[in-house]
Amino acid sequence: MAEFIKIYEENPNPKDIKKVVDIIRDGGLVIYPSDTVYALGCDITNNRALEKVAQIKGVKLEKANFSFVCENLSNLSDYIRQIDTVTFKILKRSLPGPYTFVLPGNNNLPTVFKKKKEVGIRIPDNSIVLAMVHELGNPIIATSIKDEDEVIEYTTDPELIFEKWKNLVDVVVDGGYGGNIPSTVIDLTGNEPVLIREGKGALEV
Repeated sequence: MAEFIKIYEENPNPKDIKKVVDIIRDGGLVIYPSDTVYALGCDITNNRALEKVAQIKGVKLEKANFSFVCENLSNLSDYIRQIDTVTFKILKRSLPGPYTFVLPGNNNLPTVFKKKKEVGIRIPDNSIVLAMVHELGNPIIATSIKDEDEVIEYTTDPELIFEKWKNLVDVVVDGGYGGNIPSTVIDLTGNEPVLIREGKGALEV
């Protein structure tokens, strides 16, 4: 059964962050808060963990659209081809924030993502997940956890999330009530930004 670890966003306890990250480093699956909805994730470099996430989501791993959660913009060059000044300004203005930006991937993408020409990048405005990524030393993936409820698409209560997911993941981080509006997804791979999904982030980027 998963561990349930309470972490406060105002001042994430380094010991608790380390405990969560040790589980992720060992190939564990984590549910964690962001600045939008709660997300399911794992270490982007761990193929077995990635396979498990894909299985839970009911998709083939090579077809999965998992976003990468990075700590800051300086991490982007690890996975993204060189971007122009206009694109960089959009990212700098909007991040950290409730956006997923689709950008052209480079050759450093983990093997399972190599066939993808682009990757979704998130830098959430949430100190818990940013501390986790910092401690891990590389991005984790993000995929929203959906609810079967027709009205409420995303579960916001960490205790209910734990009840539902405790046998599927290794750790659930209780970072307080989550939101129920996902990130705004914008494709920046072409000449003009293209809106893929309207979400919490304002459309003027």
